[in-house]
Formats: sequence, C-alpha cells, structure tokens
Amino acid sequence: MSIKVRYFASLKEQLGRSDETLPAVGIASVRQVWTAANPQQPLPDNILAAVNMDYADLDSPVRAGDEVAFFPPVTGG
Repeated sequence: MSIKVRYFASLKEQLGRSDETLPAVGIASVRQVWTAANPQQPLPDNILAAVNMDYADLDSPVRAGDEVAFFPPVTGG
C-alpha cells in the first residue's frame, strides 16, 4: 500500500511537484513522510501538515492509504 503526499503554495513551487505517492513500508509519522519524500531537503521551519484533511503535528502517525499534505504557514486577516 502507499501514502499520498501533497504539497501546497510555495512548497509546491520550491519542490517542483504538487503530489506524489510513497510506499508506506517503514513510514510511521508525518515527519518520516517528509524525510522519505524529500531526502535532500530539510524540513522547513513552521511547516503545517494534515493527515486525511485534519491538521496534524509532525509526530502524528500515518498508515497505508493516508493522504499527507504539507503547506507553509498562512497569514491573513
């Protein structure tokens, strides 16, 4: 099984892709998803994440079939 990874806003532009699919083997947390998908890129400061469209912290668990999204902090009024 796999984990669907999505990138939004400036992360999408920085990484040059909006999504990808990773094998779920050996991936247990949101942080590990980032590391597996972006081994040459350090985890950005203040990055936001969601698992299956619910906000999650970097140590939140992930399972095969989950969708993990990463996006930069947003501001607005």
